[in-house]
Order: sequence, then structure tokens, then C-alpha cells
Amino acid sequence: MSDRPVYSTDPDWGRPGTPRQPEPVRLRFARGAKGSGVTRVERLVMHPTHKDQMLSALKKHLGCGGTLKDGDFEFQGDHRDKLEKLLAARGFKVKRVGG
Repeated sequence: MSDRPVYSTDPDWGRPGTPRQPEPVRLRFARGAKGSGVTRVERLVMHPTHKDQMLSALKKHLGCGGTLKDGDFEFQGDHRDKLEKLLAARGFKVKRVGG
């Protein structure tokens, strides 16, 4: 997914509660050389300010640290099950990638 701006004439596009996803959001878990690993949420189409608000809410709900890297969420630890339920409750289609 590129970082180019997306323009739309739809007045509801990008508002919280009305996600417009052309494809499912991907959940991926990657374990590095050390540590407990990172859960990534990829291909989330949303305005950057809404992403910051959603990241903050998800970090509080999961009780872990996280960041926004290259437009993708990264959470410390394995939180795929919880994130799948949370994102589905917000109206996103979720696809698990890599296990």
C-alpha cells in the first residue's frame, strides 16, 4: 500500500465507525532474534489522525506498548486473538497471515 494521499467525494469516508476497506486488514505475528515478538496490523486504510486515536484506544484495551510504523500498527507481544475480535467489532474484515 502506498503512502500517497487518497481523495474521495464521499462525505462519510474516513469517519470513525464507517471503515472503507478495499481489502481485509491483515494480522501478522513476527518473532525477532530476541523478545516476545510483535503483532502487526497491516493494510488499514484510514486518515492518519484517526489511526493515532485508534492506536491509543487499542493500546489501552490490550495493555501493551505499540507504535505506528510505515502506516501499520505494531503491538508488543502476541495479541492476534484479541485484535481480531476488536477489529471485527469495529466493522473491519480481518485476515490472519502466517499462522
